[in-house]
Amino acid sequence: IVCLDENRDISFNMSHDEMIVELEEVGKIPLPPYIKRNKETGHDFHENDKENYQTVYANYNKTGSVAAPTAGLHFTPELIKKLKKKGIQFEYVTLHVGLGTFAPVKIENIKEHKMHAEYVEISKETMSNIQKAKQDGQRIVAVGTTSVRSLESAFAVDRLQQEFKGWTDIFIYPGVKFKIVDAMITNFHLPKSTLLMLISAFANKKNIDKAYREAIKKQYRFFSYGDAMFIS
Repeated sequence: IVCLDENRDISFNMSHDEMIVELEEVGKIPLPPYIKRNKETGHDFHENDKENYQTVYANYNKTGSVAAPTAGLHFTPELIKKLKKKGIQFEYVTLHVGLGTFAPVKIENIKEHKMHAEYVEISKETMSNIQKAKQDGQRIVAVGTTSVRSLESAFAVDRLQQEFKGWTDIFIYPGVKFKIVDAMITNFHLPKSTLLMLISAFANKKNIDKAYREAIKKQYRFFSYGDAMFIS
């Protein structure tokens, strides 16, 4: 259920279902530090965060991520239904987001930054559908940097429509070429973060700097419950 290191196996003295119940009772939502908690009770500052800090398409059979893919928080069942009526095809991937994704880069040479590994799952059917869409000239629009990292990891080599299950420590920064993603929806990220570097690699740092200056000028909301942008 919990893996601290991809090179270690951890055994528990209870079943999967028992462990989930235990975690629900003693655990707390791992909200980002800028969402304040009640210091006295230890409970979330917003009592509805357990429900709000979750996408409408979350799969509760794939518990393991320490954070929500926040770009997905902008989607509602109604919005997804409308997009499907317009012919937009939806595919789903799994990435168990780790704390390393949000760790700031503290070294001068970004190539020396070590990304912690995260677990990715993409079904054979989804891999096949994405490959077919690319071959047919359709655009692949990733919802969030989590989806971007998952797809770019899975399609780093020719998978021949095989499912992808495994660990990734992919670090995308300016100069890295994208193989599969054509556009993305993403929130406004923290400075000095690997996520900010990822979108800078995708859209050119000058364009991202310009967009962020506009966001600050217009007082857009940043981070998890903030505004989003479409980059193509």
